[in-house]
Amino acid sequence: MAKNYRSELVGVFGCPVDENPTGVMEEAAFAKMGLDYRYLTIKVEKEDLGRAMNAVRAFGMKGVNLTIPHKVNVLAYLDELSEAAEIIGAVNTVVNRNGKLFGENTDGKGFLTALKKEGIEVRKKKIVILGAGGAARAIGVECALDGAFKITVVNRNEDRGMELAELIETRTNAAGRFEKWEGSYSIPEDTDILINATCVGLYPNISDKPNINYDTIRSGMAVSDVVFNDPNTRFLQEAGRRGAKTVNGLGMLAQQGALNFTLWTGVCAPVEVMEDTLKKEFGLC
Repeated sequence: MAKNYRSELVGVFGCPVDENPTGVMEEAAFAKMGLDYRYLTIKVEKEDLGRAMNAVRAFGMKGVNLTIPHKVNVLAYLDELSEAAEIIGAVNTVVNRNGKLFGENTDGKGFLTALKKEGIEVRKKKIVILGAGGAARAIGVECALDGAFKITVVNRNEDRGMELAELIETRTNAAGRFEKWEGSYSIPEDTDILINATCVGLYPNISDKPNINYDTIRSGMAVSDVVFNDPNTRFLQEAGRRGAKTVNGLGMLAQQGALNFTLWTGVCAPVEVMEDTLKKEFGLC
């Protein structure tokens, strides 16, 4: 039998994308499972997305991840969406099924899995989400679909925040509420889970933290941050000092990456390898 010199291709399209560590994690998983796959980290400008998605078909790529600024605009180039992606209105993962492009959103699912691994359930809980962008939409919808009682969206842009709250209220069984973010926001006393779904604290601005009244974070509250670079955010440090149980963004990144791995390969992902790879990448072990 002739030797096969062609690797299966997957990757990520984004701009900026240079600081995205997903490829390191995915390639470690491919190597562990003996799969001849390559993960390409590709800078794609906003105006070039259509041509890039045509390339997915032309190159026979198994699929791609989408990051800023493509998660919503990519919908125009897809043939099919999952139920969650349709409700969320954004896609972070595309699977090429014999030339048909299927869109999924694994951000929220990965977030839920990371919480559950830390013993945190969202069912019947009252959740506050800071932000109303792509990550907030994915997390809010998935938490609602998983049985959350009430989700409060806190955002400075009123239209965007109200849209997400109404989406949760009308398309899921959870109550969706909006609060305008003005000045230093105080966390409601009955909050069970607080989530930073903004990009505040992301590299290189690792000393920044969301403008909230940190003294309103109470012991027993679960506090999570989607920011993974640096994972030890000021937001989580402040919450931890007040007795909250904290969950950093590396868990979400690894878990959504594992879901992507399986969607592309049909093979169960070696999640521990992916988590350990990320920890080493960020000097945490």
